[in-house]
Amino acid sequence: MTEVATAGGGAYEIFIGRERLAERVGALGEELGERFANAPEPPILIAVLKGSTMFLADLIRAMPADVAVDFMAISSYSSNEATQVRIVKDLEHDITGRDVVIVEDIVDTGLTLTYLKRSLVERGPRSLCTVTLLDKSARRIVPVEVEHIGFDIPDVFVVGYGMDFQGRYRNTPDLYAVKDLARLANDPLLLVPGLFASAH
Repeated sequence: MTEVATAGGGAYEIFIGRERLAERVGALGEELGERFANAPEPPILIAVLKGSTMFLADLIRAMPADVAVDFMAISSYSSNEATQVRIVKDLEHDITGRDVVIVEDIVDTGLTLTYLKRSLVERGPRSLCTVTLLDKSARRIVPVEVEHIGFDIPDVFVVGYGMDFQGRYRNTPDLYAVKDLARLANDPLLLVPGLFASAH
């Protein structure tokens, strides 16, 4: 964390600024470009909606390679004291025999990613790997391999750069750590005046 924000009563602070984000995403794009430099077909990057969309957009522009893009949406819910995961939007591409990259905004418990990888492996891709902007490994419940990681972060709640709170704050170019999540839960608009100066 580099810069404390005063708006919102100190309820948030810049966690990763846009310059650091751009630099790291650019490096990840180069890594993936090298990984698939000799692939027989363009890799298919699968973004997990909705948080990874901004990351995906910058990532593919940083890749010096031809790519295909697809999207999935996942829903998780509790059943008999266990977390269940299901696909609510599936792929349009057939990934059989293709190189596939799962694009995540954040990996924490590993439950969703484990389910997603198992589902995609059953479809017979040529290869499967994961790239995530953020890895909150301190919250890991099940071990899961993440081949390309932007930032390993502590257990903090973040918004911005695609990540939201109740559908808000996705469109900020910086990533913010919420310092008082209870206040934000009570007032979902708490951060608007500070993050969007033109808001009324």
